[in-house]
Amino acid sequence: GVIGAGQGFLITRLRLPSFVVTLAGYLIFNGVLLIVLLLGPFSGYPTLCSSSCSGAQNNSNAIYQLMWGKFDPTVSWILLAVVVAIFGSIMWWRDTRRRRSGLVAPPPSLTYLKIALIAVVGAAVVWICNLNRGRGVVQVVGLPYFIPIVLVVLVVWMILLERTKFGRYIYAVGGNPEAARRAGVNVSRVRTLAFALCAATAGIAGLLYAANQGGLSNNVPGGQLVLYAVAAAVIGGTSLFGGRGRALHGVLGGLVIGAIYNGLYLLGLAAQYQYIATGIVLLVAVTVDALSRRGAALGARG
Repeated sequence: GVIGAGQGFLITRLRLPSFVVTLAGYLIFNGVLLIVLLLGPFSGYPTLCSSSCSGAQNNSNAIYQLMWGKFDPTVSWILLAVVVAIFGSIMWWRDTRRRRSGLVAPPPSLTYLKIALIAVVGAAVVWICNLNRGRGVVQVVGLPYFIPIVLVVLVVWMILLERTKFGRYIYAVGGNPEAARRAGVNVSRVRTLAFALCAATAGIAGLLYAANQGGLSNNVPGGQLVLYAVAAAVIGGTSLFGGRGRALHGVLGGLVIGAIYNGLYLLGLAAQYQYIATGIVLLVAVTVDALSRRGAALGARG
């Protein structure tokens, strides 16, 4: 978060191009990472020990368990019930309040249907994620820790972007910064905070990636992962021109890329075809975004 805030300060106060500042930061902190890890160009691969490792450190265990730790299956179902109860109560209270106020609201049957749909989808996710299908043997092992972590981050950003004044400001600045400034929005502050929040989210993703890999290395394909992150957002509907996009859609875009990668891998296709397929999907998504914006602009003129 501090790194992102520093980059946002350079971009907003010195009016430097954001692409150049973030690219420079990527190169600088890639070097800092190697210094911190005491890595040379041909060094080893420091591993994050699990609890079974002898002499394991608490910090290493905590990071390792972010990906490989699991809830007890019973606890997984209890968590699902709590989540469904919370979201169901919020939806019911919101729709009931709107109906009592004479505002447009769905009928109670539709609200019940939405709650039931959330419960069914959640049950399917928990059931699938509770299973370990490695080595041809299916075992019920429990829900991995990283799934609630990702869901919590997603919910927090959804609330921030869609339910707060600051979130409205982010969309306004992304859509038209000059109009936002004339409306009284502190554009520099909003952009700086946006860079800080993006960097903090990237830090969480970095911890999960290190936990997934079980260690850190100086040959991690960081540039490729950055491009995949951009592709996930664009495929999910986030506009490269600013002002449009949702956190949930970014996650769905990431699932699309993951499905492409995993599907082609299961088909036995080489890595080059995975890149080609992902690039084609990204190009189609950008084309759809550009054409939809062009159509909207022509409609507004007409």
